[in-house]
Amino acid sequence: MGARDAAGVSRVGTGQLWKESAMAAMKPRTGDGPLEVTKENRGGIVMRIPLEGGGRLVVEISADEAKALAAELKGVI
Repeated sequence: MGARDAAGVSRVGTGQLWKESAMAAMKPRTGDGPLEVTKENRGGIVMRIPLEGGGRLVVEISADEAKALAAELKGVI
């Protein structure tokens, strides 16, 4: 890379100019939202499970897998 002037503009290879830009602000991912379960058009069921420490676990399962999961959960509740 070439030398930069006071405005942050560099001269690159064939005389082209480019200017450095600041990185976009990152939005924090929080797990504060509720548990969400939605049925997708293609037949899958999508669960979005909030996690401690932020973020979400997103799982797509079939109707048969959802029935099996429901049976397993009923067994421990």
